[in-house]
This record gives sequence, structure tokens and C-alpha cells, in this order.
Amino acid sequence: MSQQELYTSDAAKYWKEALSGKITPLWKMNVDEFESDIALKKMGKIDHKLFAETRLRMGAYGQRYDNGHRYDGKTVRNIPFPEAFKGPDTYWDAPGMQRIKLPWGGLSADQMDLFADLAEEYSDGICHITTRQAIQLHYIHIENCPSMYRRLGALGITTREACGNAVRNVSADPMTGVSPTEVFDVTPYAQAMFEFLLGHPDAQDFGRKFKIAFSGDKEGSSGLVNIHDLGLIAKMKDGKRGFEFYVGGGLGAVPYSAHLFSDFVSEDEILPLAQAVCRVYARLGEKKKRHRARIKFLVADMGFEKFRETVLEARAKLPFDPTWAAYIKDLNRLDEKPSRPAGNGVWPIAATGDAEYDFWVKTNVKQQSQAGYAAVIVTLPLGDITSNQMRDLAAICRKYIKDSVRTVVEQNLLVRWVSQNDLPAFYADLKAIGLHLPGAESILDVTACPGTDTCKLGVSSSRGLAGELRKQLAEKSTHMDDAVRNLRIKISGCFNSCSHHHIADIGFYGISRNVAGYVVPHFQMVLGGQFQHNGGTYGIGVGGIASKAVPGVVEKITGMYSQHRRPDENFHAWVERTGKATIMQSLQDIIEVPPYETDKSYYVDWGDVREYSVKDKGMGECAGEVVTLTDFGLKAADRELFEGQLRFESGDVVSAGSRAYNGMVLAAQALLKLNDIDISSNPDIVMERFTKEFHDTGVFNDPFAGPKFAQYYFQAHTHRGQGLDKDKTSLFLHEAQLFVEAAHSCYARMSMADASTSSATV
Repeated sequence: MSQQELYTSDAAKYWKEALSGKITPLWKMNVDEFESDIALKKMGKIDHKLFAETRLRMGAYGQRYDNGHRYDGKTVRNIPFPEAFKGPDTYWDAPGMQRIKLPWGGLSADQMDLFADLAEEYSDGICHITTRQAIQLHYIHIENCPSMYRRLGALGITTREACGNAVRNVSADPMTGVSPTEVFDVTPYAQAMFEFLLGHPDAQDFGRKFKIAFSGDKEGSSGLVNIHDLGLIAKMKDGKRGFEFYVGGGLGAVPYSAHLFSDFVSEDEILPLAQAVCRVYARLGEKKKRHRARIKFLVADMGFEKFRETVLEARAKLPFDPTWAAYIKDLNRLDEKPSRPAGNGVWPIAATGDAEYDFWVKTNVKQQSQAGYAAVIVTLPLGDITSNQMRDLAAICRKYIKDSVRTVVEQNLLVRWVSQNDLPAFYADLKAIGLHLPGAESILDVTACPGTDTCKLGVSSSRGLAGELRKQLAEKSTHMDDAVRNLRIKISGCFNSCSHHHIADIGFYGISRNVAGYVVPHFQMVLGGQFQHNGGTYGIGVGGIASKAVPGVVEKITGMYSQHRRPDENFHAWVERTGKATIMQSLQDIIEVPPYETDKSYYVDWGDVREYSVKDKGMGECAGEVVTLTDFGLKAADRELFEGQLRFESGDVVSAGSRAYNGMVLAAQALLKLNDIDISSNPDIVMERFTKEFHDTGVFNDPFAGPKFAQYYFQAHTHRGQGLDKDKTSLFLHEAQLFVEAAHSCYARMSMADASTSSATV
């Protein structure tokens, strides 16, 4: 039977087999084919680019090894490496990362045991929870993937399309089904969407990834519908179940808010309408320019109304598919039940006098809609849990609950249906295995992507910084203002927002800056995002902060907020009222990078022991050449862009657009001054010269983003920041910020290259 025949046969039946502990025919075929592909790759009979997409669609990523995890060609973290795996595909040069899909974050005790075993046998003994409720294992040899996949499949887990240009993990609010504020449990609908689109013929020809999220209520946060390609929020209308249906959201380098496609789509219509969206995206979405290949750009380019009309036309033409109804026929098949009697049901839970336990209850225990039961957040710093801890936690779960554990987008685990009477004993058992840390969903619970530890796109050490922030904040947590404690900090290693820095109260993403001849790890600070209301508001970057200065900056900003906020004023409102200019001005004494000779620690990233940079070519020459005209020009670009953001905040959209464009011109001109200090300031001449000397030569291209950021400048040159409405100006400010940061990065790379050349000739 072919894969297509397997897909179109009784799909609902074989997915039920998967949930009952049987490997599905489709997944068995996928694994067998992948094992054959590995054999052919060894023989050189598959092009490495084609194989790369094949393995990505099986969830297998390459990873980096240059930040404290050096790979010597034989072992890495004591894991043997087969010498046979050599070639241009980086996954064959060294072990890589495996992402494993968990639709709606669902996890059973048996599956937890399996993950513990896999991490111990194939990886480094660490399971990592991602910001989209999946699990990742690092340092996996590709030759071990097929056996690992079969073991996962035996417990109903697939890695298919966990990566690549496909529908990724379908996420959902982990409290759905037990939340006191939700409309109804969205779990069965998220599962239906996952099953229906996995391997679906209409979801195989995308230009980029496609992410889907469900939320049980509009005011919640953990569904984060607003930041997804496709998002659904539970709604009742005339006594019938349905969803608000959103399309075209996304973070990445430039964040887009999702559009409300329909204020009510009935439950039996969500699958065919999702299929129609996928068809339109596959047919009309960008394929060649990857930086424009997400559906948010297709919606922007077509215009939302035209896009909506096209999708509705595609929906009308879809032939009837009986699986639409089959997938949502049995909505109770995933219902959860408690294993222990309900507790006393008194809420809030009374203090016991044990300060440590009471603080944990305050931050980590959530009231369920079912009286007498609580949901407990198990805090995992940096999203990591060891094999031993995972195995021990599975045993604890069997003791107190049935299979009702879920992963959380903030990289924790949620254990549901804990009887309130069992909470003291449950806490004691968690403490015995080191999983009793308080501070969930608070400023202590810093979210961080892998960053420079293992991600090839990482610029700065997000995990190193997150660990340091958590340590420093934990020392002050008992005396912290509740308003400050409830803030969220999210850190990404690059501009791609894998840790959702755009919707954090205080967000950071990795950048680098040239400081007096040294390349120094920095983070762009983003203020005023909103995690609530499903990721309702995006923050905007306000300035680059040296990595080692970030803890001081966080302390200063939170102190200002605590001291000057109005009663019941949230952080977003306080930032808007105070103004980013005032906030940044207050930080000037903290953010100035000391000279290398004064404090070398600023020139080493968190969690590393090596200098981040090399000395600039100006070393040893006259002092007047240390700070170049390019340095001054890039600083002017930063200032101009910041002024544009302030104009935007004040409502002056026209001036904001003009300032942002001027900042891009100044950044391009600054780079040109490296070879021509008399370069004209005429925008047309700057554009012409920049195109010829930096874009066409590839000098400007970011090693990972390619020519994407230069394209933002080219597009801006056509409108010069004018004629844009408020929404488009907001996006333009993000694009301008990324171009200016790319100019800083280009300058840093050129400085390092020059220094290397200079050292080689000495």
C-alpha cells in the first residue's frame, strides 16, 4: 500500500491504534523509508540538500559545537562518533538534535519513561522542553534515529514534520480541560487538527514552516494564538461549539499579528477550512525567497480581504472528505479522570507557615475548574530535565494522577488532577528529586532558546544569560514586589524570536557590536510586549545592551517600575506612560561598555571562557583611528531609528517612517565609509553604492539570514518610509531595526577578518 493510500484509508482508525500503543502503518513506512535513505546517503546516492530536507521532515536538525561543546571528531560529551559519517551535510559531520512532536503537549507516564531511556541511551541524558510544547534531544547520531523512531511510534509518538517546510507541532493551552476560565476543552480539536494535517497532500509543498495553536479562552495566554500562522480560540454561538479563526500571525525577525478570518467557524468546519488555507499557502506562497515564504507575508502581499476571498473559494471547491467528521466524531476519547479523591476544594489554599512550601503553592499551583483538584507546574530551568528526574517524575505521577501531564510553552511541565489534599506530599516528593523550584510564570521563570550552546543561528548566549538572571533574581525573590514578580523575561539567541521575546514584558535577542576594535556580545532589548491575551501586543527594540550589563539593566528597570508605577498599572502601560527615551536615559551609566583593559569580562559571553572577539586592525596605531567614521555612522543610525520609535509612540506615523528610513541610509553609508570617507549622503547614491559594493558582492549577507535584511532596505528605498499606515509603519520599524543590526554585524565580521589577516602577516 502506498503512502497516499495509507493516508486516505481509514485514517481515524490507525490513529486510534497509535493512541492505544501500536505503531501506525504510515509511521512504520516513514521510518523504513528514512532508514533506506540513510543507507543510500552513505553510498553517495542521495544529494545532501535533498537528504537535508528529508531528515528535517523527520525532525532531525544539525547543531553547533563551538560554545563550550567542542567536537573533536571522535566523542562529544562521551558519545562515540562513527567516522563513516562525513560529508557536506553538517548532520553527518557530527551528532545533531532531534525534535519530537507532542500535540497539545500531552505526555503520559509511560512516554516519560521512554524519553528518559532515549535521552540516556542516545543523547546526553537531558530532555529539553521547547517553546512549542515539543521535546528535543541533542547529540543524536543519525544512524540511531530509525530505532529511536520505532520505539517512539510504539507509544503513539511521531517525529514526522517536527521540522522542515511542513505543519509543525499543534500546540494548545496546557490548562485546557481544567481551566476555570475556558469556554470548552480544545484538546480533542487540537488532536484532530494534528492527525488530519500530518502527511496531508495539501500540506507538503510549503515554502516554509506552518504553526497552529488552540486556546480555550480569549483572555488567556498559553495558547498564544496571535503569534501563529493559524490560530483557533474556543467560542459558543447559539448553543453550538466553534472557534474564532485567525490566520497570518508570526514572530520571527518581523512580528505580524494574526488576522481574524472569521468570528465563528463551527467545529465541523475547522478541518476543511484549515485544509483550504494550506492549499492556498502551498499554491501561492513564496518558494524562492525564504525570508518572504511564511504565510504572514502572503497575507500582507495579497491584502487580507483578497487572501480571505481566495481561501473561501478554495474551500468551496474541496471535494467532500469523510475524515473531516471522523476526526472529531469521538470528542471524549482524550478525556482525563482523576485517580485520587478530590481534596477539600478550599481556594485559595491557606498558608501553612512553611515559607518555602507556601511560596511554591503561590507560584506553581493553579486552581482547576474541577473542585478539589489542582494543576501543578513543575519548573524546569532552561527547559531541561535529566533522565533520572524524568523517570522519577513519571513514578510520582503514577502515584498521584493518571496520564495527565502536559508540556508548557514556557518550558515547564504541568501535572494536572492533583488532589488538593495531596499537595504537601506531592511537593515533598518533588523536592526529593530536585524538581520543587518555585517561581513558575514569574520573573524567575526566564524563557530561553538554545542560543549559542547548540543552535547554528545563535549570536549571543541566551541560555547563559537566562541562567544568570534566574540566579540573581531568585536571591531577591522573597522581598520582591508582586507586580515585579509577575513580569516575564524571554531571551532569544538571535532575531528569530524562538523564545517569544516580542511578547515578553522585557525581552532580549542576541546581536553583536564592535566596541573600540573588539566584537562584544550584546542583546537588543525589547520592552512592552504582552504575553496575556494570547500574545496580544508586540514590543519594539529600544537599544543594544552588552550581554554582561543585562542583569544590571533588569534590576534598574524593575526597580523603576516598582517605585513609579501607578496602582494596578501593568508593565506595558507603565512603559507607554514613562516613554522608552526616559527609560533608556536612566540606563546610560549601566550600559556603557568599559574598555577592554579595564574589564575583560564584558568581552566574554555568559557560560563561556573564551573571548568573544579578536582585536581590531587599529590596535597599536594612532588613537584617532580606533573609533572610525563607521562607528559614528552606525551610532547615528541607532539614534535615528530610536527617534523614529519615539515618534511612532507619540502617534506621528509620518515622522516615524521617515526617521526609520533615514536610519537605514545612515547605516548603509556608514559601511561605505570604510573605503570612502567622502561618500555622498544622497540616498540614491548610497543605495547604488551599497548594492554594488556590499549586496552584489555578498559582503553584507548575514551568514544565516542571507540577503534578507538587505531586501528590507531595498523595499524601503522605494517608499522611503512614507505613505504607510500605522500597522505597516510598525512593521517597517522592525525591518529597519534588523537592517541596522545587520550593518553592525557586517562591520564586526569585517573587523574580525581584517584583524585575522593582520595577525597572519605580523
